[in-house]
Amino acid sequence: MKAFILAAGVGNRLKPLTYHLPKPMVPILNKPALWHIISNMQASGITDIMLNLHYRPDVIKNYFGSSFKNVELSYSIEKKLLGTAGAIKKNESFFDNTFIVMSGDGLSGINLKKLVNFHKKKKALATVVLKKVDACFDYGVGITCSQGRITKFVEKPSWESVFSNTVNTGIYVFEPEIFNYIPKNKFHDFGANLLPLLLRKNLPVYGYEMGDYWTDIGNLKEYKEGICAALGKKVKTQIDGVQIKRGVWAHKTSRISPAARIKAPCIIGENCTIESGVTIKPYCVIGNNVTVKKGAVLTKTTVWDGAVIGEKTHLENSIIGYNEVVAGGIRLFDSVMMSNR
Repeated sequence: MKAFILAAGVGNRLKPLTYHLPKPMVPILNKPALWHIISNMQASGITDIMLNLHYRPDVIKNYFGSSFKNVELSYSIEKKLLGTAGAIKKNESFFDNTFIVMSGDGLSGINLKKLVNFHKKKKALATVVLKKVDACFDYGVGITCSQGRITKFVEKPSWESVFSNTVNTGIYVFEPEIFNYIPKNKFHDFGANLLPLLLRKNLPVYGYEMGDYWTDIGNLKEYKEGICAALGKKVKTQIDGVQIKRGVWAHKTSRISPAARIKAPCIIGENCTIESGVTIKPYCVIGNNVTVKKGAVLTKTTVWDGAVIGEKTHLENSIIGYNEVVAGGIRLFDSVMMSNR
């Protein structure tokens, strides 16, 4: 089976994390979010994946290359954005059977085999994965009948137009016939253009309501929530290193002082130095080649590769970017340190 990953977004809502990174490459547990998406696809039996790229495409291409875990990877470069539906229309010749489309900024534990089985059982032209959430305003909202067929869909409704808390996750299954309804060489979007058209034509569009974990890591709040969910095992992920105690993973190349206090869940990457008197509280992720100096206290904080955390620094609910140096003795709460350089 083939799949398409929508990875062309600029990531404005995630700035400053995306000053130098495409949105799908922001790290979750010391691996790009896109790594987790492709791994899930590979485990579900997908053999060929195409990704559309726009913003800093070489970052993605250089990281993944032409294959990943025996999955063939190919790329579609969009100099001008074509929208979600326009992106797959451009690559119509790639698809020869039922295929999956996923957003490159979603983090999910969805069982793709069950999703495809649902799609085929319903003999759907299109299946949209839906999820109940607390807030609907950043997502398309759908409603289904008792048989699962979508009867109404509105893309990112205003407050007065909200009719459901069941939202579009950006995960789809399509039949190749879908291309009959997408114009060539035009900006065309699934939520704003394609799905409303299919519903008007009374075509078989179904909603698969998932019970698995899902979040869109497209903004800072949801990015942090996604990290906590992954650490809390709501999403199946591969964690490098060994458990030095229950719920605490550390790479064997890292040097951790016996006088450091580390509480689960937590991950410490490769070649790190954790000095004496350091306290690392739950839901922290320490990247590779990071130094945390004496007496520092970290709470629910993610530190990207190469950073240095100064002595007696207190960080809470914060993100520290690549190679940043946090001066000793300062306190940061709910902050991001990311240089635009």
